Amino acid sequence: MTTKQLLEAFHWRRRRQTRLARALRKRRELVVLADRTDTIRPGAVLLFCTLRNEALRLPHFLDHYRALGVTHFLIVDNNSTDGSSAFVADQPDVSLWHTTASYRKSRFGMDWLQGLLMKYGHGHWCVTVDVDELLIYPHHDTRPLPALTHWLDGEGQAMFGTLMLDLYAKGPIDGVRYTPGQNPTEVLNWYDAGNYTITPKADLSSLWIQGGPRSRAFFSETPERGPTLTKVPLVKWNWRYLYLNSTHTLLPRHLNRIYDTQGGEKLSGILLHTKFLPEITAKSREEKQRRQHFGDPAAFDAYYDAVIEAPDLWTPYSTPYRGWQQLEAEGLMSRGGWG
Repeated sequence: MTTKQLLEAFHWRRRRQTRLARALRKRRELVVLADRTDTIRPGAVLLFCTLRNEALRLPHFLDHYRALGVTHFLIVDNNSTDGSSAFVADQPDVSLWHTTASYRKSRFGMDWLQGLLMKYGHGHWCVTVDVDELLIYPHHDTRPLPALTHWLDGEGQAMFGTLMLDLYAKGPIDGVRYTPGQNPTEVLNWYDAGNYTITPKADLSSLWIQGGPRSRAFFSETPERGPTLTKVPLVKWNWRYLYLNSTHTLLPRHLNRIYDTQGGEKLSGILLHTKFLPEITAKSREEKQRRQHFGDPAAFDAYYDAVIEAPDLWTPYSTPYRGWQQLEAEGLMSRGGWG
């Protein structure tokens, strides 16, 4: 290695060590409400998430991931007021922690999850997602996560990458009729198939994907501020690993190589992003006041104002969502050698 490469490796190692130490301290902000971690078995696929006021989505969220093969959920509730905490505390496959601490000051919840991943995730395949993210992948309807992770183990691959795909309805975003427990894709059944950009990030060996309806509707004049759509939500965890920026990138950097560098395609999936349910306008008003967003909160005021106006994200170029086969055919995900 060159001197520059050695210095760069040292920089990232120190950053990872500092963040891991921070996560251990931040774990003290969590109060356990339901601890069922003694039921976790070797080889179990685990799911980690932070939530606040997600009572509408939680029933389907839990059912979706149970059907995929998740056997235990480790959830941090950030002071919900809508009954979310009580609901998940009653679930026999959930361990629940509560905190009133700042979401922003905990690296947007990642410090809390990092501490739990270090303690409970080591050696397990772990899914780390938000409640508005539904993981799918080629053959997910017939091959559950244990089959996928077994294949990844055989390939010597410790991570699985996805594109976050924003789903939306036709008409004003607050005009959707949705009931708790309903599959959100029944009402959010359109997406953008083609307006995406991919930028390699050499410093982290990662890809930076942007685009989709949020970029075109809310960041058309400042596309560089559009949301990052690359995510690595499934990792065979080691206590030394670190989510650096939400679940977009990790350390060590080799975990970000979710793409093929030899001209082929690696197996990849999709996180169906169900953000645009009718509660989005009320949540945007609240988040604008809470000031807990990424970066400079004031910089997102215009975004929140635009969402509160309940625009119609649909265009004549929108594509109806029909399942994973269509997404693969359009190149939004790939089965690679998964068959």
